[in-house]
Amino acid sequence: MTAPAHGTAAPVTAPDVPARDADGENWRGSGPVTQVLVLTRRALWSQFADRRVLVIKLLQPLLLLVVLGQLFGSMVDPGLLPSGVPYMEFLLPALLVTSGIGSAAASGAILSRDMENGMTARLRSLPIALSSVLFARCCADVARACVQMVIMVVCAWALFGYSPPGGVAGTAAALALAAFVIWALTWVFLALSCWLRSLDAMQSIAGVATFPLMFGSSAFAPVDGMPFWLQLIARANPLSYAVDAARGLCLGTPGAAGLLGALAASAGVAAVGILLAVRGFRRPLVG
Repeated sequence: MTAPAHGTAAPVTAPDVPARDADGENWRGSGPVTQVLVLTRRALWSQFADRRVLVIKLLQPLLLLVVLGQLFGSMVDPGLLPSGVPYMEFLLPALLVTSGIGSAAASGAILSRDMENGMTARLRSLPIALSSVLFARCCADVARACVQMVIMVVCAWALFGYSPPGGVAGTAAALALAAFVIWALTWVFLALSCWLRSLDAMQSIAGVATFPLMFGSSAFAPVDGMPFWLQLIARANPLSYAVDAARGLCLGTPGAAGLLGALAASAGVAAVGILLAVRGFRRPLVG
């Protein structure tokens, strides 16, 4: 054989060969459900791997019950509460909903931290849908919030004699409603995180948004007993509708209009949050 007369031989490149799994089959990637499940498990493990953090997270519901129950219970006029309803039965349904604000804000903060420490960049390099990262983050934090809510109900029953007229069915329905509201709020904070991409900014916004939403609502005191200007704020606060719906389920007096309104508002908030979060997350991390 002789070398080519002119020039150099063109480099030989191997043809593109699809990646193969252990059985020699072409690997086409995992489905979106598998991606979300795997990433959700990772997110849950990262949250509960530290036992100290686990204990603190599990104690938070009990602290809310003791502190808020004793503090506001001693100040609220019993005559303003529904007839025959102790303050604990008035308060607990509201705590199921309002405790989710902190969980939703924490979800956005964790995502911001992952974007700053390079974890998000690693996930974006994998052959997965970017939206699965967000859905997994949301599922993990809602699951954590649900565990905390169940602990809250059990502690209220065991320590404070919580026994609402709506019974187990009403409380379970209120838990489901609260989980849906938390799911919707989580998408709002995830969207903020995807566009701000700053842990400090997320923490500042969470602090500013949490207190007006919680204390400017019907969560901790009857609206009729508030000053007139605060009544206007509480009645305009969308969180009040979710609190009133959850309270009606627990007390056995659910209003169909209020429940449907809370569900519709939460669904609308979630739809907007998902759209903005996915669009923001797809932007390049740099530039």
